[in-house]
Amino acid sequence: MDLKEKLISSFMAFENNVDVEHPVHDIRSSAIKNFEEKGFPSKKNEAWKYTSLNSLQKVDFSIFPKEESKIEYNDVKKYFIHEIDTYKIVFIDGIYSSYLSETTHDGVDICLMSSALTKPMYKPVIEVYFNKVAAKDESLTSLNTAFSREGAFIYIPKNKMPKKPVEIVHFATGNEATLMLQPRNLIIAEENAELQVIERHQSLTSNEVLTNSVTEIFAAKNAIIDYYKVQNNVSTASMIDNTYIDQKDKSVVKVHTFSFGGKLTRNNLNFYQNGEYIDSTMKGVTILGEKQHVDHHTLVHHIEPNCESHQDYKGIYGEKSTGVFNGKIIVDKIAQKTNAFQQNNNILISDKATINTKPQLEIFADDVKCSHGCTIGQLDEDALFYLQSRGIPKKEARALLMYAFANNVLESVRIPELKARINKLIAKKLGVNLGFDI
Repeated sequence: MDLKEKLISSFMAFENNVDVEHPVHDIRSSAIKNFEEKGFPSKKNEAWKYTSLNSLQKVDFSIFPKEESKIEYNDVKKYFIHEIDTYKIVFIDGIYSSYLSETTHDGVDICLMSSALTKPMYKPVIEVYFNKVAAKDESLTSLNTAFSREGAFIYIPKNKMPKKPVEIVHFATGNEATLMLQPRNLIIAEENAELQVIERHQSLTSNEVLTNSVTEIFAAKNAIIDYYKVQNNVSTASMIDNTYIDQKDKSVVKVHTFSFGGKLTRNNLNFYQNGEYIDSTMKGVTILGEKQHVDHHTLVHHIEPNCESHQDYKGIYGEKSTGVFNGKIIVDKIAQKTNAFQQNNNILISDKATINTKPQLEIFADDVKCSHGCTIGQLDEDALFYLQSRGIPKKEARALLMYAFANNVLESVRIPELKARINKLIAKKLGVNLGFDI
């Protein structure tokens, strides 16, 4: 039995543990039918031309963990941004850990999807928002929707802001020889609300783990959301991340993606600007080695006039690593006065590393400012020689140049402690102590 067949048959077992009379179950049933029809995407699909899932489909993943695992905080403390106080929503092998978590209902709701999907008090919110912006025809999103049960539910009412940032952390313990996880997040910021979220998926084992995650984000009028994804997993962990964002008038949403580890990572990031004077920002830093693979697919759909979007992705690829960047900007006919910027810059520090980059513009309006570009190159030998001439060893000089290349993406990180943590991760990935006082 291949992975597709196993997932379809497992859905029947999943149904035995959920309320089949709940309206969400109709959504799940429709989603599994779409996945059954389309299956896993292949390289025949243009959007997956450079990313193959064939090897993952041959793995006999466990779909449901057999038992609840427990871990101690001191064993995983380093994976949290412990320099600041945060709300924490923690999952161990896909199961919520009340011991490691700190949630709240103090004026805002930071809790579990399982609660939101089952408790009557959340029914009006679920009816309005659940599965409304996520793609209905994308097979892996449909797969997640079919098994949607657990994840983070964050609801920030009008004019509210949580007292501290929110961390969403998923741990895989290795109690299963192989494990597939499918977390589902729903994040809503109503009018004038503000929110900061840090998300991390971390395997604590060398056993193979596949995560197929879906996050829906809704930013109402004047809402502000900062979302940070830290991807620094072990070499046996693979992840497909599908994030869908719906923005209304004058909202500001920024997503920073830091991809430093994992076997295969695919980030699908989709912004839909359903209002005027919207600001959407996507920034990313990718540093890879070994045979790691990261694929960034971004979409910004400018639907209304007078909006902005900014994309800036930096990539550093060594050894036999591969990278993909496919950024698409769509500007509808009525979306006049759009200002859209997209840039992807890459450095190859190995002859065996590769990058495939494809910026795309589809513009149907005539009064816009839109630009896109990409570069692929090596380190500047003149700059390297200059640093060496000032007494800096070659290894440190190379690292300094690479750090400077990636650093401007960090400028818009609004949590100082997180910025310091990312600085340390970059220095570690580059293999040197850069001497920063952080």
